[in-house]
Formats: sequence, C-alpha cells, structure tokens
Amino acid sequence: MVGTPDLRRAAVFAVQTLAVALGYYAAGRLGLMRQLVVEGAVFTPIWPPTGVAVACLLLLGIRAWPGIALGALLVIMSLTSLRPVVIGNLIGNTAAPVCAYLMLRKVGFRNDLIRLRDGLALVFLGALTATLLSSTIGVGLLVLTDKLAAHSFWPVWLAWWVGDAMGVLLVTPVLLVLYTITRPLRLSRWKEAVGLALIACALVPLATHSRVSLLFLVYPMLIWAALRFQLAGSMLCALFTSVMATIAATDNVGPFERLSRVEVMIKLQAFNGTMALTALLLSAVITEQHHTRRSVERACQELVEVLEHLTAGEAPPGRPAKDTRDTKGGNGPKGTNGSENPNGSENPNGSENPNGSENMKNTNG
Repeated sequence: MVGTPDLRRAAVFAVQTLAVALGYYAAGRLGLMRQLVVEGAVFTPIWPPTGVAVACLLLLGIRAWPGIALGALLVIMSLTSLRPVVIGNLIGNTAAPVCAYLMLRKVGFRNDLIRLRDGLALVFLGALTATLLSSTIGVGLLVLTDKLAAHSFWPVWLAWWVGDAMGVLLVTPVLLVLYTITRPLRLSRWKEAVGLALIACALVPLATHSRVSLLFLVYPMLIWAALRFQLAGSMLCALFTSVMATIAATDNVGPFERLSRVEVMIKLQAFNGTMALTALLLSAVITEQHHTRRSVERACQELVEVLEHLTAGEAPPGRPAKDTRDTKGGNGPKGTNGSENPNGSENPNGSENPNGSENMKNTNG
C-alpha cells in the first residue's frame, strides 16, 4: 500500500512522456511533408514540433522535457542514423523549448493568453528568442562537420530559425486555446462560425494559388475572426492560411511562381510571420479589452447592489449587520446609563460620594 502512490505517479509520468513523444513525432512527420531547399540544405517552412513542445511544457510543466527529447530522437532517427551531429541536434531541439518555457514562466506568462503582454511574451521570448538556440546549434554543427559551406551559414540559419519560430507562433496558441475551451458556442455563434469557415475554405485557396498576388485578401478574414472569436478563430484561420501558403510555395504556384528558391523562402516566411503576428496580437488586444469591460461591468453591478441596500437601510450583501447598540446611550456597554457611567454606582450621589453622610453630620453637629 505504501508504494501504490509512487507507482501511480510513475505510471502517469510514463504515459505523459509517451504521449508527448508521439505528439512531437506526429507533428514532425507532418512538417516534413513540405520542404524547401536553400543553399543545398533542406528545411521546413513551418516546424510544428517546436510549437507542440512549448505547448506541452506550458501545460504539463518541466517534467515534459523527456517526452520532447524522445520525440525529437524519433524524428531524427526516421531521417538518418545515430551520429554525433544527431546528438547535437537532439540537444538543440530539446533545449530551445525548455528555454522558451523558462523565460515565459519568468515573466508570468498565462496560458489563456487573455493579456497583450502574454502575446508579446510568446512572440519575442518563446518564438523569436528561444529558437535561436536550436537553429544556431543545428546549422553550426552542419558547418563544423563540413555538411554545409561556411558562406551558406546565414541563409540556412535564417530559414531554420524562422521555421522554428513559425511553429511556436502558429501551433502553440492553437493548442493552448483548444485546451482551455470549456463552454460550447451558442447556436447563433455556431452559424457565424460555419459561415467564417466556409469563407476561409473558399478565400484562402484562391489567395494562395492565384497567379495574381491576392495574399492581402486574408487579412480582413483574420480581423473578422479576431473580433468575433478572439484567439481561437484568428489562430485557426492563420494556421490554415499558413499551411495553404506553404503548399503553394513548395509547389511553386500562385504568387510563388517563377521565383528563385531564396525568393520563395523570403516571401513565404515574411507572409507567414506578418500574418501570425497580426492574428496573435490583434486577438490578444481584443480579448484583453473584453475581459476589462466585463470586470468593469461586474464592479458597476456590485456598486449598484450596495447602493440599493444602503438606500433601503440594510447591510450590503456579504457584510454583517452593524450593531446599533453602541450608538444609543441606554443600551451601550459604556453609554450614559451603563454600569460604568459616571452617574452610576460611582457617581457623586453614591455611597462613596464626599457629599454623603459625613458632610451631613458636620452641618448638624
């Protein structure tokens, strides 16, 4: 019986580790379906496993790192054999999400992303800063092992870094929002959500595959999604748009046709980055304003209830009734007629009064 809680905790830890590893591996396989080549190096425009790893750490805590390391090992082993370079990449892919988690917790990051500061922290700390570690280690090892020419370091490093950052910007918010959703939408909101989904399914393929540059058409859709559905709507639309743009870029169709590989990489990453930043920060601002308005409304309602009770001569709700006996002289413990009153047993007319019986004897003597 003594070891039962320990066994249960060990079993839960093993299940969580395996689930994180499988999620990381599945995200890695999805990311590898679409690749670009820059300076002879193959990279993915969006690397979802980094976003999955950061989300798992934020939801489960630092104990999720073994699952991340195991998942990264599975992804790497599905591509190549075990070599020293693989160990370095494994360390970089594990350390970057852990650093992102530690920095976000240091600044008080909240998983619900209801504040603008949370969105800014995820962008600048989780996506842009922490991923410098994995891209620098990965590309640096390629140069040190002569797998990559030294003059190609910066283009490949930039592509690697942006791919990891896009994984955090697009995947992490979606997973956090899906985890925190508790109440279903009303019927009227469902109709609007279905309408938004239908428009997105028609507009996004047109904008990303048309030879005429129509990528700007997705921004009104993102604004609509952010205004009406906050983070959940805007980030799902942004993720879908980014996936469709990546498919068009890797197929060299639509606005990415007749562009060089470097130009395709720059145009795609610039579009994905600006779109993800717009969706994330705009929805964070709107969500924060909604929460502020609801807080003000609740405070006003409580103030109205207090004023109503005070006007009726009652105690405000949640507060005990005030004892009025201390305001009346005859009932208070120290009132004018109380036991300690100067007019009581110790007053000038009492037995110890100097004007008592001894003074009467002096006047009649």
